[in-house]
Amino acid sequence: MLENEFKGALQSAVRRTARLRLRIPVEGDIDFLSRLFSRPELVAHRPVPRPDTPAESAARLAHDIGHWKDHGFGRWAVEANGTLIGFGGVTVSKEFGDLNLSYHLQPESWGQGYATELVREALVFAIDDLHAGRMIGLVRTVNVASKRILEKCGFNFERKVMLHGALTNMYAFGKTSGS
Repeated sequence: MLENEFKGALQSAVRRTARLRLRIPVEGDIDFLSRLFSRPELVAHRPVPRPDTPAESAARLAHDIGHWKDHGFGRWAVEANGTLIGFGGVTVSKEFGDLNLSYHLQPESWGQGYATELVREALVFAIDDLHAGRMIGLVRTVNVASKRILEKCGFNFERKVMLHGALTNMYAFGKTSGS
């Protein structure tokens, strides 16, 4: 259903907020991505909290680039003050049949409002450009900061789900599941 619904939705490869530049990831982002996913504090909320191997980081970046090619949208490379600080945006969730919001910012960027700014722009994009009526965010139960960000941006707790073998909270923006 979502596979074809949003195909070719690419409006603008680059988006800007008050402080962020959001662009399509490129292969040249691999060094930053590898460093990002080697950070213990970043991977702490995963089912298996271990850093990515170089091959896993390369696969992650290839997946993000491929999502853009397949769907015309995806996770952006997130820049602040001309410097790459993370990745985030909207992707198609094959597991849950919805658009999924996700983001990973370097720990030095935490607590500065960048994640909230990114989530708000992702919502604008999903509603205005993709005409989406619903988006989900999947948050590990112990990730209080991400839970707060989603709630501040209008997401509501919907239910607990198993994701990659770990209990995860599903938050939703828009229509509830089954409506």
